[in-house]
Amino acid sequence: MSAHCQLTGAQPRFGNTVSHSHRRTPRRFDPNIQRKRYWLPSEGRYVRLTLSAKAIKTVDSIGIEAAVARIRTRGGKI
Repeated sequence: MSAHCQLTGAQPRFGNTVSHSHRRTPRRFDPNIQRKRYWLPSEGRYVRLTLSAKAIKTVDSIGIEAAVARIRTRGGKI
């Protein structure tokens, strides 16, 4: 599963771990990606989305229909 959110577009970011002596080593900041299944009443089926934790809260707020519309306007396939 790729670390990519279908709704917000969150992807891994890259940076450095800085030790006490200020040595820098590369690291990766991954978003909190979850796979979640939602019932889509307009199509009469379940959809499985790959979402970040923030996007799950957004779906709870705006509803699954609006979230699917946003994903489709971004060019995402559901």
